[in-house]
Amino acid sequence: MTQRPTSILVVDDDQELRSLLQRFLGEHGFQVRTAENGAMLDRALERDPPDLIVLDLMMPGEDGLAICRRLRAAGEVVPIIMLTAKGDPVDRIVGLEMGADDYLAKPFTPRELVARIAAVLRRLGPERTVLRDELLDLGPFRINFSAMTVERDGAPLPLSSREFALLAALARSPGRPLSRAQLIDRAMGRDAEVTDRAIDVQIARLRRALGDDAVSPRYVRTIWGVGYALTDGGGS
Repeated sequence: MTQRPTSILVVDDDQELRSLLQRFLGEHGFQVRTAENGAMLDRALERDPPDLIVLDLMMPGEDGLAICRRLRAAGEVVPIIMLTAKGDPVDRIVGLEMGADDYLAKPFTPRELVARIAAVLRRLGPERTVLRDELLDLGPFRINFSAMTVERDGAPLPLSSREFALLAALARSPGRPLSRAQLIDRAMGRDAEVTDRAIDVQIARLRRALGDDAVSPRYVRTIWGVGYALTDGGGS
């Protein structure tokens, strides 16, 4: 059976950039659709959900951050790569806080975007194909590595792909602390340009998604001087 091409939705108000990326990504084997605003994105999601969204930060009306925040609040877990013309690390951290899986600062080369897309898809691909029916029960949580889903006491929890990748890295070493460098390597890839601060932001988002206590977390615990560990919630 022939595998269908990966579907990419490019959302940007710049028509020239949309056309460029549609042509370039199409030449690299992706099935590409475009949208110029959040309303068109919503219609595309309803008709035929993509495998990944490339989303511009600076757009008139509803900007990329607002769109990303709205999608994640609604439980949408499709991977999002944010395009931003701003180089300030704070803007990148805000994008990750809103639920983006990666970011790419303009100007960039289309080849660099292809590499970022491939890196995000690599994080998803093995979990969907190789680890079929691999489950882990830990405390109130059931983690399905193949379906990339998490349940707490039988109720599904909406996690972004980056949040799940981080949880999966912790869950493969339950009870054992992992450093920030180890989490970057295992959850995002050794070549990922991610700061320790960004990992802390993602841990905070993961705790919220899991319903963990932000002040005294029971499940995603901070191990001072080392990193973080996932536990079953027992003990002190």
